[in-house]
Amino acid sequence: MYDQVAQNKRRSIVLIAAFVGLVAAVAWAVTLLFDFGAVGFVIALVVAAASAAGAYWRSDSIALAMSRAHPADPIEYARLHNLVEGLCIASGLPKPRVYVIEDEAPNAFATGRNPRHAAVAVTTGLLAKLNRVELEAVLAHELSHIKNYDILVSTLAVTMVGVIALVSDFGIRFLWWGGGRRGRDDRNGAGGPMLLLTLLGFALLVLAPVIARLMQFAVSRRREVLADFSGVEMTRYPPALISALEKLRADTTVVHAGSRATAHLWIEAPIARQEEEGRLARLNRLFDTHPPIEERIAALREL
Repeated sequence: MYDQVAQNKRRSIVLIAAFVGLVAAVAWAVTLLFDFGAVGFVIALVVAAASAAGAYWRSDSIALAMSRAHPADPIEYARLHNLVEGLCIASGLPKPRVYVIEDEAPNAFATGRNPRHAAVAVTTGLLAKLNRVELEAVLAHELSHIKNYDILVSTLAVTMVGVIALVSDFGIRFLWWGGGRRGRDDRNGAGGPMLLLTLLGFALLVLAPVIARLMQFAVSRRREVLADFSGVEMTRYPPALISALEKLRADTTVVHAGSRATAHLWIEAPIARQEEEGRLARLNRLFDTHPPIEERIAALREL
């Protein structure tokens, strides 16, 4: 397991670099199609650096705001705070900020850039439907994401995927209305290497959001199973997490504030995945960020 944690940290560095590189490539494609020349390359680097810096510092706030989370009152949610504090003391982690989401669907996620700047959010449905040991197991799972440094790349992905999609959409819309180098080259009869570069830039704009989504899948699927095992190591009681996951599997409600942008953060996909949960279930399964919950339960039963 410790080898897996070390590998995940290395993968996180690679994924972050890949996200920044993809943002730079998309920005370069847009500046190429706008015919900005050398200035465009500098703009691409600035856009990539600015988006990475903004994502690093503000992605956790964005994820919490998108999920409509609010700080958990220490008195009203005393049990929640006590469980988080106890697990943090046992695992040597600083206590993260604790948030609550007013939603009947049982779910939870962790976000932040490192253990000292992290947050855990749970829904009111999770607090209502899980008993104490099950809730402790879910919190241990989320704290494991913090301890394993999964939260940095997962939180960055929320913003970076959005930036890539927005820039790509802007460039495609501009070309659709006849702007950019493509329109001028067509009128002037230009061709050769520059035409190939233009076509490459256009293809990048079209494919970049899909590539970004595939990178988002790489962020979470294996990390969820590892967080399950790490969480069990904290509590020393696998049946608690098994029971919690079984309740999550049996519950058909979905998080109202859940979206594909933040889906990879949650302990269970917060969007419709079964036909009885919503009309977009089939589409959501095509872009599933989580391994099947049955496989996670089966793996835990083998411990």
